Amino acid sequence: MARPKPARRRRTAESAEDGFWDRPALMNLVADILIVFGIAAMAWAIATSIQRLPIFPLREVVVARAVDNVTRIQIEQAIRAALVGNYFTVDLDQVRNVFEKLPWVRQVEVRRRWPDTLVLQIEEHVAVARWQQADNEARLVNNFGEVFAAASDRELPIFSGPEGTAAPIMTRYLEFSQVLNAVERTPAVLALSTREAWQVTLDDGLVIELGRDEAKHTLSERMARFVAWYGPALDKTRLARAKVVDMRYPNGFALRLQQSDMES
Repeated sequence: MARPKPARRRRTAESAEDGFWDRPALMNLVADILIVFGIAAMAWAIATSIQRLPIFPLREVVVARAVDNVTRIQIEQAIRAALVGNYFTVDLDQVRNVFEKLPWVRQVEVRRRWPDTLVLQIEEHVAVARWQQADNEARLVNNFGEVFAAASDRELPIFSGPEGTAAPIMTRYLEFSQVLNAVERTPAVLALSTREAWQVTLDDGLVIELGRDEAKHTLSERMARFVAWYGPALDKTRLARAKVVDMRYPNGFALRLQQSDMES
């Protein structure tokens, strides 16, 4: 009956040996974790302090080439928002992101120039058209076929179509402009419907219905046919009264006269 007592002592002794302070491996692991956190906190504090120290300050920001649409005030405001730190610690990606949010800025290259200067290469959008949508937001299309938010008082052609179609519309605009140049006309409005049907309004107000592009009856062929018939083969007096030229027919076209002429 006296044997169970030593067993209880052994269990009590084993429980004492299992304590935190009697486990060197666990203590070393916790110590290593604390050291890592301590080093990280110290590095963060040092980095923050270095950013605030008046050493290697940025004294100058240079715009490497002239800009036409970005104002000096916009540049100064962007500099104040973007420049945090000194020559070595300033975040160049942050500077670039802030400047690329400005209207008319397409992309920016930022580099350091010793000992205290940042150099900015600003590429501006080159507007080729207005982008017309139902929301009436002021947006333009650049020469890469990209839509960007900005306003312009220049006289520009108008592009209209589903989102994401500005690039193919611009490609067609360049093509049609070259073809129509032979008859001294230019596209004023290019519209692409959700059903992929094309409509071109010329600078004199005449509307050309081109319809959908087809392998056997392409848009290019229809526009070339219009230009060929726009010359001596057409009755200029009647054409002057026309409102719409429908080129969707395989071997011909139809004229839709203005409402006043139709009534008379």
